[in-house]
Order: sequence, then C-alpha cells, then structure tokens
Amino acid sequence: MYYKLNENYILRGWEKLPYALVDTKTGHSEFLNYEQFQAMKYCNGKVDLSLPIIDDDMREFLNQAEQKGIISACSEGEGISEFQEYREYRTRYISSAQWSITGKCNYKCRHCYMSAPEANAPELSHKDIMKIVDELAECGVMAVQLTGGEPLIRRDFLEIVDALLERKIAIQQIYTNGALVNEKLLRELDNRKIHPEFNMSYDGSGWHDWLRGIPGAEERVNNAFRLCRDMGFPTGAEMAIHLGNKHTIRESINHLASLGVTHIKISHAAKIGEWAKHSEDKNITLHELFQTYLDYIPYYYADGMPMRVLLASFFLATPKIPDKYMIVGYNESYSPDNFVCGHARTSTYISPEGRALLCIPVSGMKFAENFPLITEHSLSKCLNSQEYLRLAKMNVSEFINSSAKCRACKFSRHCTGGCLAIGYMCDEDGETRPSCEMFYGGWIRKIIDTVREARPSAIAPVIEEL
Repeated sequence: MYYKLNENYILRGWEKLPYALVDTKTGHSEFLNYEQFQAMKYCNGKVDLSLPIIDDDMREFLNQAEQKGIISACSEGEGISEFQEYREYRTRYISSAQWSITGKCNYKCRHCYMSAPEANAPELSHKDIMKIVDELAECGVMAVQLTGGEPLIRRDFLEIVDALLERKIAIQQIYTNGALVNEKLLRELDNRKIHPEFNMSYDGSGWHDWLRGIPGAEERVNNAFRLCRDMGFPTGAEMAIHLGNKHTIRESINHLASLGVTHIKISHAAKIGEWAKHSEDKNITLHELFQTYLDYIPYYYADGMPMRVLLASFFLATPKIPDKYMIVGYNESYSPDNFVCGHARTSTYISPEGRALLCIPVSGMKFAENFPLITEHSLSKCLNSQEYLRLAKMNVSEFINSSAKCRACKFSRHCTGGCLAIGYMCDEDGETRPSCEMFYGGWIRKIIDTVREARPSAIAPVIEEL
C-alpha cells in the first residue's frame, strides 16, 4: 500500500519549527510532531505503508490525512515532485507578508498615510521586485497580500503574480481602491486558478468620493464589488471614519453586505500623512469615535449581523459565532513575558521602498528609516536586524515599563500596552492611546451593557468587574 502527498502539499521546516505540512493553495502551515512528520515523509510513493513499521497511531494519522485530501493512494514509485520534498529554511518562520508593491496611486486620498498623492513613496524597478519575490521564496514565506499605493497600477502586476505562483507563494488578498478591477483582470486570475480576496475601501455612502479625492470613485468601487461577487471572487472592505461620514456606518455596512462583502474593518483616519493637511476640520476624537461605534452596535444585531465587523480598538463580532464577541484591546489574562505584538512574530510588511517592517503603520513613523532595505540585504537579514527584532521580541513588561503612565496604570495588566504600533504613533504625536481611552472612558462596561440589551444571549468576554 503506497501513498503520496497530493500536489498542493509540501514538507517544510524553519528554525525552531522544523516539522510543517504546507498547503500551497492557501499558504497555511500545519506544524507536526516528529512522528506525524515522519508519516508524511513516508507518503512519497516509495514506502510500503502496510509494513509493520507503521504503528497504529501513525496509521490512524494517515487515515485522517487521506480523509482530509492531504494524501492519496498511488502506485509504487509514482512519487512526488522534488518541490514537495522536505526543505528546511535557515531562518525564523514568517507565514505571510503584506507587500506594498508600489507607493504610487491613481487616487488623491485625503488620509493616505504614505502621501501617495504627492508621489513621496517610491516604486521599485521590476528587477528589484523580482529580487524580493526570490527573497520571499528563500525564507519560506508561503503567502502574500498585495497592496500599495494602488497595486494594480503596476504594468507588471500579472508578471509579479506569475512569479509568486511559480514559487508556490499563495496570493491571499489584493488591497485596491477598485478603480482598475475589471472583467479582464478577474479572467486573468481565474485562468491562473486563483481567487484571492479583493479588499477594497468604502468610506461611507455619499462620502467616498470626498475622501478619495476623485469624482466617481464610489460608483467605481460599487461596480468592482458587484463584479467580484458575480465572478466568484471574495471581498472584504475597510472604512475610514471622520466627523463627516460617521453617521453612515449602518447604511454602508448593509449596502456592502448586499454586494456580497463578508467582513469590514472600520477605523478612524489617523493624523499622519495627507490627513494631517487635508482633514478640513473633520478629524474625529477618540471619544467621538467610540461613541459612534457604541451607537452602531444595537443596529448591528438588529440587522441580523450582516457581516463580520471589526470596529478598530473597540469591538469585534461575526455572524459565524453570534453569541460571542470581543472587546478589542482587553486581555483577561496577563503574562509579562508575552510578546506585545503576536502579529509580528509570524507576519511582516514590506514597504514600497523595500523595507521589512512590522506592519503598515510603522512605515509612517520616523524610525522606519532605521530598518534595512531588502534590495541591499537579504530578507532574512532584514527580519533579524537589531531594530526589527527589538520590536518583534518586545514583551509586555518591557513595553509597559517604557512609559511612566503605563507603569502607574491600574489597567495595564488588562490592556498590556495596547497595539505596539499605535502606541508609538500616539506617543510621537502626543495623542491619547485608544487603549487608555477604552479603560479610563469606561467603554468596556458600556460595550457589555449595550450588547447585553441588544443580544441577551451573547456572552461577555470580561470576567473581572472593571
């Protein structure tokens, strides 16, 4: 009895995580113990799995793998491809990279953090882009999310897609303003047998054109959402809140749900980049933002939870688990040795000029220039640079102790400093951190009371009385 890995599964390993089964269609890695990994290695069409060396536990594991479509029976010697065979990368594990393949844009968004309308951000040459593709493959990064600027303005966009696919790097999402999403593009992706999610900004019914700086932007993004729905491409949305459009949240979410959008992230326009110059007195305070969020929550439940909603730094809920919700930034348990940013442990962001950073917000901070360029060094060296590791490995106690206010705060063991990037951004500008407003403004109790009234069956995620 012989088995082989199905063609989209490969065996990989990284420093401190040596045994992994990777699905190249999704970029997902499943980490295994030594015995499970050995069982997967035997699925190469060369080992007779009916031999006594296969014990009952291993046989059961293989049966489950067959049921999941990971392995299938084959003839002796049929084998697997060389690419599927085990390879260990001499670097730490990074599951995915969000990559700004350009800093340029065809819109003039008032809140652009990288000031793309002013062409301040660069666009790497095709040669340098291909170098980064190779670097991603050399580090075993199995998935990317392509963003910008506006990624679709690159003339070599499909060449980048093909280069990633040739190296079995899954393209999970494409972040775009939607203006260049058309049937031809979707046909090209469909021909390549990929259907990445298109994540498009929608900044309030009747307000989208104003924030995007281009007449007709709202009509174009609506058409893009419809086209993706009709051609079988999943979609998500992001919305930037300000004083002008804060009243449109309910209408906008219900409208997007009718277009097939399955999730939305809502956050306020941050006072960096273009928004610092072009907000026209529509900047919203944290108190006003949180009150806007709170006012929407009853409508969310009344409307049947139309999609997964993340109200940044405040509230998260999904119709898939209707009686559970999360108060963003609240931690019931506290461990001073936990890392502040779990995201940075397994994901990275590549900026338009080719820097490996922890996330997009870091690119708008003054110290971002201290991070080395991938085009001048290897990605592995950039991910292990002193500046990168200083932030990626920062634990809760170190982050809290860096601020006298946090050290003295009675809530610090529940907020654990909040988001690292947002914390630094607020500290640079002298702004109040969202986590501070959340606790000192009493918003946790307000959220619990509001949800309890709107959906009595929902379980509050807070044990201790605050």
